[in-house]
Amino acid sequence: MSSLPSYARRIVDDELDELSKSLAALALEGPKGVGKTATATQRAATVYALDDPAQREVAVADPARLLRGTPPVLIDEWQNVPESWDLVRRAVDAGAAAGSFLLAGSAELSQRTHSGAARIVRVRMRPLTLAERGVGIPSVSLAELLSGSRPALSGYTDVRLEAYTDEILASGFPGLRGISGRALRAQLDGYLAHIVDRDFEEMGREVRNPAALRRWMSAYAASSSTTATWERVRDAATSGQGEKPAKTTTIPYRDVLERLWLLDPVHAWLPTRNYISRLSAPPKHQLADPALAARLLGVDAGALLDAVPLDISIPRDGTLLGSLFESLVTLNTRVYAQAAEASLKHLRTTSGDHEVDLIVERGDGRVVAIEVKLARTVVDDDAKHLRWLAGRIGAGLLDAIILTTGEEAYRRTDGIGVVPAALLGP
Repeated sequence: MSSLPSYARRIVDDELDELSKSLAALALEGPKGVGKTATATQRAATVYALDDPAQREVAVADPARLLRGTPPVLIDEWQNVPESWDLVRRAVDAGAAAGSFLLAGSAELSQRTHSGAARIVRVRMRPLTLAERGVGIPSVSLAELLSGSRPALSGYTDVRLEAYTDEILASGFPGLRGISGRALRAQLDGYLAHIVDRDFEEMGREVRNPAALRRWMSAYAASSSTTATWERVRDAATSGQGEKPAKTTTIPYRDVLERLWLLDPVHAWLPTRNYISRLSAPPKHQLADPALAARLLGVDAGALLDAVPLDISIPRDGTLLGSLFESLVTLNTRVYAQAAEASLKHLRTTSGDHEVDLIVERGDGRVVAIEVKLARTVVDDDAKHLRWLAGRIGAGLLDAIILTTGEEAYRRTDGIGVVPAALLGP
């Protein structure tokens, strides 16, 4: 099947290639704008676009037609006709061949008649990584780090702090690449407004106070890369404008935004082996794209680089730029980890004495530990939590690296790697 000239291959394409050889149905999931339709369309011979009112009307009248056509059959925005999920599930049960169906969706339904477990395999798609944006040429492979071989590290990049700051603001949504300045801000504002004005209603939640929802989203954005409690986020959402919203109001906010794939928290690493006692379980907050967080907070490159204080108060270690740099690194590492069949978590002890920004966990429980530093150079103190973790879990630690804004990748004398963020790849 030939590719369209304008399509740039994504990292998730390798995963889809491998899975479609053996599985009859795949569901490509993620927030609007990440490129699901473009990626799925490359693979489809028949496309049903259920965000098109005319096609949706016909599908509602005759859902079974969604199974017809030359495979692979793509049902795009399948959640607009929820019956399509069970139709595909039953077709798989009836013996559909490998590679028969693709479903693409921008929202997860709160209830399904059947989960489709072991029939429809779900594949997460996220915004573009730095490598997919063409920012830097990766020389360090996360998959190789996960092998435990402790490879030599090398590579040089001319990507500097200002470029990382620009990428935080530029967004990883493919349709926004190449847009800058006021036009980009308008596009991001429109994206956020659509969430408040349209998406909540389409998910069955009436927004009685759009301004309160917007303030809560801004407070969540301010909590990026922190483990701030939900109570703290609620407090921050008031911004001195009166009583904080009730839990009965903010819990639906979280529910809908998670179902729209817009909240993308990093869950705590709680190893099954008794490596470490008294680990903290709260998630680390992240939005799907750090550009959304920056836009919700109204910050530009100057405000980030100059560390201009926010009106929204969320305790954090370091600057907002440091937190959003970690958000960008988290997005990249998540995509690379998924490609390697690993998961991404974070570690924090209950006392807060020790924490590791990112833990990439293999299926056997062994891990690569990653610290994120908004700095060109690394001092010995930056590696202390990685050394502490190595002492606790021994052979369970496959490798340890510090991601920076520096120029060169190398290993320290203690074996810990130092890698510029733009040099890490799948």
